[in-house]
Amino acid sequence: MSSWIPLAITMGYIVVALIIGINARRGRVMDSLEEWGVAGRSMGPVTLYLLIAAGSISAYTFMGAPGWAYSKGVAVFYVVIYLSYLALVAWYCGPKVWAFGQRFGHVTQGAAIADRYQSPLLGGLAALVMSIGSLAYAVLQTIGSAYILSVMSGGEIPVWVGVIVVLGAIAIYLYISGQRAIGLTNAFQGILMLGVAWAVGLWATHEATGEIGFAGVFERLASERPEFLTLPGAGGDIGFAFWTTSIIVSMFSFMPPVWSQWMSARSASTIRRSATWLPTYYIVVLPMVVVGFIGILALPALSRADTVALTYALEHMPSWLVGLLGAGTLAAAMSSCEPFLHSIAMAYARDVAQPLFRLSDATTGRLARRLLVPIMALIVAPVAIAEPSNLVMILLVGLGFATQVLPAFIGMFLWTRASTPGVLVGILSGFCVTLALTLIWPNPMGVHAGFWGLMVNLPLFVGISLMTSPVRDDVVERFFAISAPGRSLG
Repeated sequence: MSSWIPLAITMGYIVVALIIGINARRGRVMDSLEEWGVAGRSMGPVTLYLLIAAGSISAYTFMGAPGWAYSKGVAVFYVVIYLSYLALVAWYCGPKVWAFGQRFGHVTQGAAIADRYQSPLLGGLAALVMSIGSLAYAVLQTIGSAYILSVMSGGEIPVWVGVIVVLGAIAIYLYISGQRAIGLTNAFQGILMLGVAWAVGLWATHEATGEIGFAGVFERLASERPEFLTLPGAGGDIGFAFWTTSIIVSMFSFMPPVWSQWMSARSASTIRRSATWLPTYYIVVLPMVVVGFIGILALPALSRADTVALTYALEHMPSWLVGLLGAGTLAAAMSSCEPFLHSIAMAYARDVAQPLFRLSDATTGRLARRLLVPIMALIVAPVAIAEPSNLVMILLVGLGFATQVLPAFIGMFLWTRASTPGVLVGILSGFCVTLALTLIWPNPMGVHAGFWGLMVNLPLFVGISLMTSPVRDDVVERFFAISAPGRSLG
């Protein structure tokens, strides 16, 4: 194999993404959060479909998911359930969130929470808690990107250099074009990822079994390594409790970038149409998981499970396909890293700094853009260079914290009686429990730390809400006129 071809194709993708992202601005003024943050609420159904789809098909799909298939087995299919749920949530909640933003001027998730509960403090707290999950996700994607460049270069590009290259490229086009850059680059990335995933999966299957279909792979596993096809998996560390609670935690994490994507749509019907199409894209996960299963038999002594797909490709596929896999995997990582970095900058500027320092809207818009580089340089890059844990576990830890904001959304979509003190105490208690059971006593009884947090969070939220005064009727009425039309406040 020509060693320079895979690296050249992979690096070429970064150049293409830069060009698309920079040109996405099209002469628009990006100083306002309305434009830089939610693209002037102008995205059509196809762009939104690819934006949401590519944003959720991240480095863990091309690296982490094959890695879990390789090291743990069928536990990896938690991803399938989680992604299916995302489509349902987008279909039901997305149009309502868009209407909140359109009528009340929200551009961030924290702004909607602050408005619903008439509490800038609660909006800022929710933004900070959510940012932990968002930062974990951004770190995950950055590590994935650095792995790709390192593997494609045969180890010549160290992880720290890969981190700087990828974050540097993202910083340039995000600063210039904001959400429009995310939309257009994700559209290109989404098409690339879908084609590459199936090409690699089918090639690997034919190489391993002589067939095009996937049945032969599972038949060999059932015969030779059946422990990979049942829980708790080959390592015995992903039992039913952890697997199930990981799905629940993932399902109830309303991540800020998704919220911003919904608000970027041209109309509520645009979101519903895009959400209806989403399952057609999520089949991209299947071939990459199969590659991980193939690696169990073909690469029994692999030291780093997350690199199984790339390693298999380097040993068994032509250089041009290896290069496309590198580009597709890098596209998956960057397409998910972009919106999370973007949402963190918006949240810190709009939901924390603006109410704290009483900034004008114009100043807040400029601050959001300027926060990008410090967030990347001081938080994401150092943690990514340290390479903590494996990619899927980073994601699950981040989602455990993010799901603690669930009471705020229950009071926005379902329960008119939710009070500001109830939501505040619920979030804080859930956060503390999740932190303790992540760092001190990880996942007791095999149950995800974030799920334990919810078990403390939700009863406190309900109990304190019933004992304290709800938000003013006029505020509740205008929210529930959108989220539950015709519902009585009683």
